[in-house]
Amino acid sequence: MSRTTTVLYDPDGHIEAELPLDRTTHQCLIKAVLAWKGDPSLQAADYHQIALQLTGAARSVATDVRRAAGRLPERRAARALAEYVLDDADLRLTAPLEGTARCAQDRARIVRSLYERLDRLTELAPAPAS
Repeated sequence: MSRTTTVLYDPDGHIEAELPLDRTTHQCLIKAVLAWKGDPSLQAADYHQIALQLTGAARSVATDVRRAAGRLPERRAARALAEYVLDDADLRLTAPLEGTARCAQDRARIVRSLYERLDRLTELAPAPAS
């Protein structure tokens, strides 16, 4: 059996903009990770993989937050708050990944805060022009 792989070049994120986030899966993972009390006794590689998944989710949600915030007037308080949340998320995502529960939980908190901001912006922002 042969497999073919297609690599897409999409520096402007047009394809990503059309793909819906798998929010239910992300939220289940966030809930599970934040429910850990003490050491859940996973291997470092497992923590690392979870943190990678959550990092990818954070970057995807951040893109949606940026898009929603960009539809608001510049002087709107909700836009300024979104920019603050995005700056904080960007800063925290630059920290190197570690194979620890603490790192995975930090990434889960980032994704959770981005989803919360996206929900608030979605309520405020006008629908994008088609």
